[in-house]
Amino acid sequence: MARLANLETEYPVLDSTVRNFCASHGIFSVEDFLIHDLYMLAAFAEQNDSSERLKEGIAQVLSIIDDMHQPWLNGMELLEDAKRNKHVFPTGIQGIDLLLGDGIRVGQLTELVGPSSSGKTQVCLRTASNVARNHMVLYLDTGNSFSPQCIAYFLGKTISPSSAQAKNQFLQKVMSNISCHSVFDIFAMFDVLHQLESYLRCQDGRGCCQMRLLIVDSISSLISPVLGSSSTLGRALMTSAGYLLKKLAHQHNLAVLVSFARVSSVLVWLN
Repeated sequence: MARLANLETEYPVLDSTVRNFCASHGIFSVEDFLIHDLYMLAAFAEQNDSSERLKEGIAQVLSIIDDMHQPWLNGMELLEDAKRNKHVFPTGIQGIDLLLGDGIRVGQLTELVGPSSSGKTQVCLRTASNVARNHMVLYLDTGNSFSPQCIAYFLGKTISPSSAQAKNQFLQKVMSNISCHSVFDIFAMFDVLHQLESYLRCQDGRGCCQMRLLIVDSISSLISPVLGSSSTLGRALMTSAGYLLKKLAHQHNLAVLVSFARVSSVLVWLN
């Protein structure tokens, strides 16, 4: 979820008056509303000279939260959704593709969990190089681990014999289909994901090369700091991140691959 300051354009009621009031109570984002006593907040708003404006702002944020909940689906609807445009993208690693049933599924979130230096980033890079042959890939790098050299190496092993010029053209095409963003805190990740959501709304229905894969490597480095500072806020942020990633996958037919270290406090973030 976004910070309140980033929502004013779409929701004008969340102006500086509302944001300043919320800030005075330690509320700076939609997530903060989830861990505050809204009855107490409404009571404080009643005592303010701009009480009506503040109550409108609070109601707007609650409406945003309510809109985030997906409608209930019965078994047949879930089955139809699973059949509709839910393709599979091979990672390019035979053993992993075999375990995953041919690869990572479009429209779903795939979790890649393992201890440090277990090869998670290599799987992410290999998957990106494989999917970027025909589709656009967004790679969120949280630890300066993205390596174009590795991607070029993976591609070099799979390119059939051809001229040097043809190989270079193919390499340029694949690399141009991968957009890498460095994000070093969870709020920066939320900002990028909201920008991606707006982009996906615009690309839906177009026949051009589309964004089909989102990789976050690794999300544990973003979540661990907020868990250490405040467990309540940290869990709210984990829930928000999990929801937003699943929403992007489901609504925009996107494959999402997330890696994180094997830490017990983080393993429950998507459950």
